[in-house]
Amino acid sequence: MACPFFMPTHKLESGDWFHPSRLPLGGGWAGRCCAPGHEDVEPTSTELVEFCNLGYAESCSRLPKNRDYDAVRFSIARDCDPRLEFWCVCERDHRPAAHGKLEYDLLVQQWTSPHPDLRIQKMAECFLQAYLLRRIQPATAGLMVSTTS
Repeated sequence: MACPFFMPTHKLESGDWFHPSRLPLGGGWAGRCCAPGHEDVEPTSTELVEFCNLGYAESCSRLPKNRDYDAVRFSIARDCDPRLEFWCVCERDHRPAAHGKLEYDLLVQQWTSPHPDLRIQKMAECFLQAYLLRRIQPATAGLMVSTTS
């Protein structure tokens, strides 16, 4: 679940995550804050690790008191070439506050059903990018397998 006020800009190749592929956007991302009054602030590396990429950032000084969501999460609803369907759930107080389905057409490489909120749509694009990388690069890629007995 990423912070709903986080606008990811590029994937982080480093970070203090135990399992980066399990992060809400499929990996760690750098970006900027979009919280009212703090637009375009670049979070510190600590904030990226503890708040922006994870949501529920109650300790973040920029998180507005009045907000609709605490976190955003995505999951694959259906992977059926050439269409990918995603579930998007926006949470408040650890409960769903809004949800919907997004759809991406792999053949024409465009969203056929995007999210109306540009921040959440950008997060969906990051999730898609990470998902497609995992889809074409199996988890065993790069592992050395011994063929001797």
